[in-house]
Amino acid sequence: MFNDVEVYVLLFFTYAIIGWFMEVCVKYIQYKRFINRGFLMGPYLPIYGCGGILITLFLKRYLNDPLALFIFGMLICTILEYFTSFIMEKLFNARWWDYSNKKFNINGRVCLDTMIPFGLLGLLIMYVLNPFFLNIYSKINPIVLSAIFTALSVIFVIDCIISIIALIHVRNDGQLHDKDNTEEMSNKVKKLLSKWNFKEKRLVNAFPKADYVGSKVKKSVKYAKDKHDEIKEKRDKKK
Repeated sequence: MFNDVEVYVLLFFTYAIIGWFMEVCVKYIQYKRFINRGFLMGPYLPIYGCGGILITLFLKRYLNDPLALFIFGMLICTILEYFTSFIMEKLFNARWWDYSNKKFNINGRVCLDTMIPFGLLGLLIMYVLNPFFLNIYSKINPIVLSAIFTALSVIFVIDCIISIIALIHVRNDGQLHDKDNTEEMSNKVKKLLSKWNFKEKRLVNAFPKADYVGSKVKKSVKYAKDKHDEIKEKRDKKK
């Protein structure tokens, strides 16, 4: 079961949700208000999910060596954080975090203050969290597990598509800034998504055939309904 793709995906979502909850709690303590961390609408941070999966996949061989597990866990998460920041900035011309004001940082993307917690997180994942969650998953009916996997995957993909389209639109309008202000970006995206006309227009532009396919489906449904009513009417007349 440990090698099952569905289980790895569930671990990804588990750590993504835990990461989101941690970030929200930290920001609530810092600013005394709720701030939705990340660029997606849902309560999950993919970077935490990816970090958890990478640690799970590559550090199993070091289970008997806590020091090596700590060091490699720290390196994996630090590299992941750096390149995630770099790619997001290049794509959307914005930063979701910035450590420029902290000592021992690299281009403001990573810093020593986060590297040590990353190593501790690697130990926590391998020795505590993975055994705990895998034990829970093993007790779930395989059919239910597959249903959860499918539902979460579909929701996540839709969330990614809509959020990325919205961020590209905001970026093209020059509304994003190269600074650490997740709240500002989240509010602008949320405001944009509240306008249905924008969503419809952007989705049609992104998928030109979607409007055509949608109209064909509606016509097919209407034709089937009319046929059903016609057959029912003829049957009633015969009776």
